[in-house]
Amino acid sequence: MEKGVQRWVVDISMWNPSTNDFSFALSLLPQHHHSSITRFVKMDDRKRALISLLLQYALVHEVLGITYQDIVIKRSPEGKPFLDRGRVCFDFPNFNFNVSHHGDYVAIASEPLCLVGLDIVDHMIPEKETVLDYIQNFSSCFSSLEWDQIITAGSDDEVLTEFYRYWCLKEAYVKAIGSGLAYGLHKVEFYHTSWTNIYVKVDGVINAQWRFWLFDLGKGHWVSVARGHPRSAIESYKRSLKQTKFSEAEYREGLLLPNPRFVLRTLEELFSVIHKAKCSC
Repeated sequence: MEKGVQRWVVDISMWNPSTNDFSFALSLLPQHHHSSITRFVKMDDRKRALISLLLQYALVHEVLGITYQDIVIKRSPEGKPFLDRGRVCFDFPNFNFNVSHHGDYVAIASEPLCLVGLDIVDHMIPEKETVLDYIQNFSSCFSSLEWDQIITAGSDDEVLTEFYRYWCLKEAYVKAIGSGLAYGLHKVEFYHTSWTNIYVKVDGVINAQWRFWLFDLGKGHWVSVARGHPRSAIESYKRSLKQTKFSEAEYREGLLLPNPRFVLRTLEELFSVIHKAKCSC
């Protein structure tokens, strides 16, 4: 099942496409996706939305071997993307993926059995308010223990780093289960040892059926990955999954799969994969 565990990231900071270049990249996607990209006013937002979808199509094609014309990607009512299985068959018991973009990076992570959640944060420094005033806006999203860890982290920069790490993990969890921010982030409390051996309490109860990782992407960006049991998914997202019930042995096999580091994919690689897949149909 290890082939189903993928971690890809693209750096879009140096991509400044001309109108023609952007139109070509957009044409690599099915027409029905175009409005979800062009609805954005700012080019940076359009670029992130475009690369996010291209990553989804490229990963599904490369990992599952599904032909371009048979790839159908939809979104749950809460906005989590998923592969519509339709008549397509694949070997993995519960293949699913998640995407995130912030700042310079767009990333995707996939799992063959467990739920996967992914979140990127860019270490942005607030311009119009102090660091403490800025993070105070989000204080209700943290437990008292987490909040104490954040505000006592040290310098302003260290406080922001601690804040973004906790935020990144919380987002990865709620994205994994398919709820997004509708789920009370304060209910999800993280513990760690120097940001390793990370575990979670949900509503005060340790959930040992989840694993978490935090990576430094560089340039002030952090990315977190959550891996957990499909039965934790909210009902609307469960309907997109192939299977939610597993024996203990089956689930442990998926939970304990290696978690690879992120592979940096270039835009040229991404465009080439999709272009070839589309032309071979």
